[in-house]
Amino acid sequence: MRLLHTSDWHLGRQFHNVSLLEDQRYVLEQLITVVREQQVDVVVIAGDIYDRSVPPADAVSLLNAILRTLCIDMNVPVVMISGNHDGAERLGFGADLLQASGLYILSHLDNFKKPLDLTVGQEQLRFYGIPYCSPEEVRYRFDTDVQTFDEAHSWLVTQITDTLDTSKRNILLSHCFVSGSEASESERPLSIGGADSVAWEPMRVFDYVALGHLHAPQYRGEQHIRYSGSLLKYSFSEVTQQKGVTLVDIDDGLAPMPPVIEKIHLQPRRDMRIIEGAFAHILEQAKTDENSEDYLLIRLTDTTAILDAVGKLRYFYPNLLHLEKPGMAGANQSAELAREQLKRSELDMFADFFNQSHNQPMTDEQTQAITEIIKAIHRSEARQ
Repeated sequence: MRLLHTSDWHLGRQFHNVSLLEDQRYVLEQLITVVREQQVDVVVIAGDIYDRSVPPADAVSLLNAILRTLCIDMNVPVVMISGNHDGAERLGFGADLLQASGLYILSHLDNFKKPLDLTVGQEQLRFYGIPYCSPEEVRYRFDTDVQTFDEAHSWLVTQITDTLDTSKRNILLSHCFVSGSEASESERPLSIGGADSVAWEPMRVFDYVALGHLHAPQYRGEQHIRYSGSLLKYSFSEVTQQKGVTLVDIDDGLAPMPPVIEKIHLQPRRDMRIIEGAFAHILEQAKTDENSEDYLLIRLTDTTAILDAVGKLRYFYPNLLHLEKPGMAGANQSAELAREQLKRSELDMFADFFNQSHNQPMTDEQTQAITEIIKAIHRSEARQ
């Protein structure tokens, strides 16, 4: 049986106040193509389907369209759990009714030990889902003395594995932060203080573990305990990551073999990049940049002020989202020199501005005029 493992869609997300919904639609259409061309039997989504617990209406509409295509038009069952960004109650509304259409939403802990058996052809898989949950929820719901994320998650996993039928192929979906994994800036911490990691060892008995929460595709401990990663880059810390989905082939033999795992890359509508260099050089290369629509962070190495740098760069790079000027922070200067820079007067700073704007220094008359204006402002502030 062939699975497609995906997670962390974050539908409705904005990045630097720019909606990513059309970018998400673009890669989700590719996901549907992968399901069709690779003859996927089941799609599993390991949480964070939405970006927030009360998603915008257009994000709900997009999810509805994608699930309708998969479950109804293509007759491919979908198994999903809720993540820490999702509202479990809202995501799970009508879950019992939707099962008839091939959509299985495991967003509550009430039945976490009850397996979901899916049969495709002559093959059968057994799914278990552990949606995102806090130690407090596990402690009070099940009256068990767990204090940490690791204790709570291990307790839930053990409850499943104690009665696991190893003659079947068992798949676990879990939304958690496995210890030692690579994190990204775009992930919301699961707890204050960072004590939110869980151990991978209790999960090793499953035939495959579909993890969600971390945005970098990776595995922990063993190859079959794996994060698919997010559909898109959601922070500039992820610029080197290749996003996509994970194909998993699980055999149905009496002597089971390890799953065959393949990463399928998705092509974004716009990539996310970091460009670093001198302003003049970046501006020149922008004129012939074939990917000028990408989402960009630009770092200027110039040590002098540049008038309207953002405006000039956005003429060529309309999706410039953030501009950094590390050279202006005195990165190559001593701390003492940096403190001296902060002592510069208004007149000195205005003189720099004038020189940058007009490409020439002020005359004596202009210097005298601006000096009188600054003095007048000081007198007015003193009176107030």
